[in-house]
Amino acid sequence: MRASTRRMAVRGPVGRIECAIDVPTSGVRAVALIAHPHPLYGGTLDNKVVQTLARTFVDLGYAAVRPNFRGVGASEGRHDAGVGEIDDLAAVLAHAQAEFSTAPAVLAGFSFGAAMQVLFAQRLPAAEVARLVLVGVAVTRLEVPAVPRGTLVIHGERDETVPLSAVLDWARPQDLPIVVVPGADHFFHRRLQSLRDIVRGAWGT
Repeated sequence: MRASTRRMAVRGPVGRIECAIDVPTSGVRAVALIAHPHPLYGGTLDNKVVQTLARTFVDLGYAAVRPNFRGVGASEGRHDAGVGEIDDLAAVLAHAQAEFSTAPAVLAGFSFGAAMQVLFAQRLPAAEVARLVLVGVAVTRLEVPAVPRGTLVIHGERDETVPLSAVLDWARPQDLPIVVVPGADHFFHRRLQSLRDIVRGAWGT
């Protein structure tokens, strides 16, 4: 991602968790933990949407931490259908907050990773989560519970993997606004700058 990106391993419940960490040049306001797409379909911490989220949060003053879920890259263990993956997120967040900041964290994710962050957030006291940022959230693949008010949900108009209509059906009972990117597919090809602008705009920059 950047020459300054640091790779490190965090001890998780079933062994090493590979992480990429990027930090702003001056001052860390909090940690942004960013989760990647489905491990069994090529999802890794190097996914372009995940990298875009990381760059954006670094620009906003966050330490951006991207773990590889178990069984991906140098992370040990095997895919656990979304159960152990939440334990991995907990281990990485605890380590990152011990190093950078104990302020409430931003939990962000793409596709499967977005769904994992919703489930992970349910484990944490509300005061420990500053905000959820969900991109292409996989509501058709997993049971995704309701999210807190203020959650930022971004979806592509032409998402072929998780249809926009399914996300609207999930959001409607929650009275939850969705930010739709016109013409964007699931992977936001040629729309990554729009994704970055939406997140920055949600932070007032």
